[in-house]
Amino acid sequence: MRVDAGIARGRKLKSVPSPEVRPVTDRVKQAVFNILGDDVIHSRWLDMFAGSGAVGIEALSRGAASVLFIDIDRLAIRTIEENLQHTGLGGGARVLRADAFEFIRARPNETFDFIYVAPPQYRGLWSRALTAIDENIGWLAPNGTAIVQLDPREFAPIPLQHLELTDQRRYGKTMLLFYDRIAR
Repeated sequence: MRVDAGIARGRKLKSVPSPEVRPVTDRVKQAVFNILGDDVIHSRWLDMFAGSGAVGIEALSRGAASVLFIDIDRLAIRTIEENLQHTGLGGGARVLRADAFEFIRARPNETFDFIYVAPPQYRGLWSRALTAIDENIGWLAPNGTAIVQLDPREFAPIPLQHLELTDQRRYGKTMLLFYDRIAR
């Protein structure tokens, strides 16, 4: 894994030494950021189930203002911190070892332009996380987007009140879903 673009372009990133963590492929990561384009600049991110931190680090490298990385796994937290140190992108980062579901159910004390959801596969965690975001929508900025990374076999439509599926893309065994906050 490498940082694809921006100020840390080309820097190698460590993977989490755990079978529970599935790293995002460079192809999928590039696709996310090509779709978002300049909207990344000065944006605020929440990287739920952050793993190695590759997506949030890519956002910082491409000009995001800040990223909050959340993971419950201590090996993931250590890997994120090492990757931030190696890339020199720690200034805009906060790393929190916590349960992502407990975090997102708490009262929002900030908003994010992008929330990236990439939990362990085949457990229905992506839909639980997206439902929790929808139920506590204050975490997502009024024009914000929640991006879900999952195996296409996991996908099934879910009822949401504040989020609307606006785009979906498939890259081999990975699907990206883009849910925009509905303006009310």
